[in-house]
Amino acid sequence: MGPEAPRVLVATDDAGWHGRRLDTALLGRGFAPFTASLRDCRIDLTRPSGLVIPGFDTLPHAVFVRGISGGSLEQITLRLDVLHALQALGVPVFNHGRAIEKSVDKAMTSLLLHRAGIPTPPTWACESRAQAQAVVDAETATGHGLVVKPLFGSQGIGVQRVAERQLPAPESLRHAYYLQRFIDTSEAGWHDYRVFVIGREVVAAMIRRGSDWISNVAQGARCEAVAAEGELARLAADAAAALDMDYAGVDLIRGADGQLMVVEVNGIPAWRGLQSVCGFDVAQRLVDRLLPEAA
Repeated sequence: MGPEAPRVLVATDDAGWHGRRLDTALLGRGFAPFTASLRDCRIDLTRPSGLVIPGFDTLPHAVFVRGISGGSLEQITLRLDVLHALQALGVPVFNHGRAIEKSVDKAMTSLLLHRAGIPTPPTWACESRAQAQAVVDAETATGHGLVVKPLFGSQGIGVQRVAERQLPAPESLRHAYYLQRFIDTSEAGWHDYRVFVIGREVVAAMIRRGSDWISNVAQGARCEAVAAEGELARLAADAAAALDMDYAGVDLIRGADGQLMVVEVNGIPAWRGLQSVCGFDVAQRLVDRLLPEAA
């Protein structure tokens, strides 16, 4: 790789395993990867582009978004502003800011899936504790359990079942209730599915088997490859399209009636578990998709 190799920004606070895989894939294609956090980027209208990106004298050739750290609404808005500005300046951003905005917000994800006619568990989102409690009471009366999740969150952190009709304190959920009907998979052993979509192509799928009802790899679930085909693949591809994702990790679950439902669409998905059960380099496949967009 020569000194003039085009530079690609990998936006993350912690490169870790995923960053190293992306670096290797980018270097293999003759691109120079550079890692920086979006929180260190800034808007500066004294610069020709209006942006300052650490490590870059000019705009990056492309941007791969691997992480956006938590913060206040204002901080996150500024980080997304940088992604929007880069895209407006003609820099390919993967995933682009609007897709990340839609997927990181569980309520918007659920609404867009519903509008697209994609099966998803019954879901409610509101600010009022009284309204949330009314949902809990009605669902409990008809024999259904509920799960409450942080509106913004990942890796199963903060996800709770609603026990004995008792909602968590509103402060613990930042005064936003996101409730979803509980789908019990225990009869076949706790599990769900993760399907990886790049572009509009389903490239791999796995089943995640957990020791309890939360089946995230970060929570210790065991990964097994499954065929990325049929209804599983179709629903995942449709879900990624509904949110206009460049790539996505789509989580699905099968109800007691056999119906597959999309639970979440992840716009910055991890793939370490998937890599352990698939026969190709996921990072390389992602870079292969990004670089034609960056040419």
